[in-house]
Amino acid sequence: MADTIEALVEGGKASAGPPLGPALGPLGVNIMQIINTINDKTKQFDGMKVPVKVIVDPKTKNFEIEVGTPPASSLIFKELGLEKGSGSAGTHKVGNLTVDQAIKIAKMKQDNLLGKELKQKTKEVIGTCVSIGITVEGKKPQEIQKAIDEGVYDSKFQS
Repeated sequence: MADTIEALVEGGKASAGPPLGPALGPLGVNIMQIINTINDKTKQFDGMKVPVKVIVDPKTKNFEIEVGTPPASSLIFKELGLEKGSGSAGTHKVGNLTVDQAIKIAKMKQDNLLGKELKQKTKEVIGTCVSIGITVEGKKPQEIQKAIDEGVYDSKFQS
C-alpha cells in the first residue's frame, strides 16, 4: 500500500521543513530529491499556493508527485497583479484580462478544466471573470465568450 502525503506548498519554494519534511522523514525516502522534483514541477506557480500529492511506495522508496493547480481566480489575480476580486462584481470592475492571458491560464489549468479543446477551456477561464469583477478585452466576459463561439478569436487558438 502506497503512502500518500498531501500538502499545500508555495510554487517553486517547497522545503524540507514542515509540512513536507516531517511527513516524508519516517518513510525513509530521499527528501531533497522529492523537494527538488516538487520545485521543478511547481516553479511556474511562483508566489502561489499549490496543492501537491506525494505518493511513496514504502517497499521500493519510489515516489510519484501529482501537482494540482491553483484555482482559476488565483491565476487570474496573479496575471493581473491583483490581491483579490471585486466585492460587487456586477457593478465594480477591478481589472481587465486579454484573450491571450485567458488562453495562457487555460493552458496552465489544462488538466483541471472540463472543456475538450483549448477554446472551451478558455471560455471556462473567462467565465470565472464574471464572478470576480474582471472584464475581458474591455468588455463583459459573456460578450467575449459569444465572440469566441462566433469564431472572432479563432486565430489565437491555432497552435
